[in-house]
Amino acid sequence: MSSTYLAFFIILIVLLPMGDAGPVAYGACQAACAAGVVACYSAAGLTFGTVTAGAAAPAAAIACNAAFAKCSAACAAAFLAPTP
Repeated sequence: MSSTYLAFFIILIVLLPMGDAGPVAYGACQAACAAGVVACYSAAGLTFGTVTAGAAAPAAAIACNAAFAKCSAACAAAFLAPTP
């Protein structure tokens, strides 16, 4: 019986490093982007989520939204790409 446990333990140790932290890293990256856009809105005296993207939207809100979109796209490119 102990040789079965030993074989299981060896297989577990060999397979353990093959885990991928991509989804966790992607979530952390998106959280950083969200924190950045909230800070950007706050610096402009606005509240994130309350400004609509219409013609009357402040230029600061449009700039913050553009930066947020660029950050989110960078996260997707970095962490959602297929790995070999």
